[in-house]
Amino acid sequence: MYILAQHRLLLMFALPLACLVFAVLLNLYRGKRWGYFLIPTVFTLAMINIFTGQWVNAAFLNWFGTPGTAIIVDKRDAGWLLNEQRVDEYDVLVRMADGRDVVAQFDDMSASIWPPRNLILIPALNDPFVVKYVPGFPRNIVIMSDESAYGKRWLLNDARRPVERARNLHEASPDNAMFAQEYRQALQDFLAAYGEVLSASDREQYEKKLEAIAAPAP
Repeated sequence: MYILAQHRLLLMFALPLACLVFAVLLNLYRGKRWGYFLIPTVFTLAMINIFTGQWVNAAFLNWFGTPGTAIIVDKRDAGWLLNEQRVDEYDVLVRMADGRDVVAQFDDMSASIWPPRNLILIPALNDPFVVKYVPGFPRNIVIMSDESAYGKRWLLNDARRPVERARNLHEASPDNAMFAQEYRQALQDFLAAYGEVLSASDREQYEKKLEAIAAPAP
């Protein structure tokens, strides 16, 4: 699984080449040509792994991995771009369940993160986070974003977006009853989901906003 996630580009070339060598040897020594038909299949699987290798690894470690903690101790430019964006490499100190330490490495494209999302949520430098790993090979880790402090902060900020959108609509047109109702509902949903994890001051602030826009008595 580690190889699938960390060396996807290498596998895209190495696997079809190995399959070609196998097919040639099979034809030379056994007179069988069916090995050549494996090459397109192997190449297709290698291409699919380019986009899914880290997710397969993340799912495997989420199910079978052992919990631990980690912290990024170094971040540097990997020296290449993806979609005109800089790709970074990371050195990570992993603290295993038995207290031992091991150093792991990944980059923006090979990082295994659970749960999978359509964005790459990498912790900040020196910000501890939760991981899972296989004891026999602890350098292969999956970042458990939703169990980590940085991921919980991201979830909270993401949950604020519908509230802020509804607030902007309401403030732009305060006499629009539909916008007022949308804002009221967004505040109620946010407080129901995150009221217990908000700081006392933040919770009080949102409760006051809800009271200010409370539906008028019939």
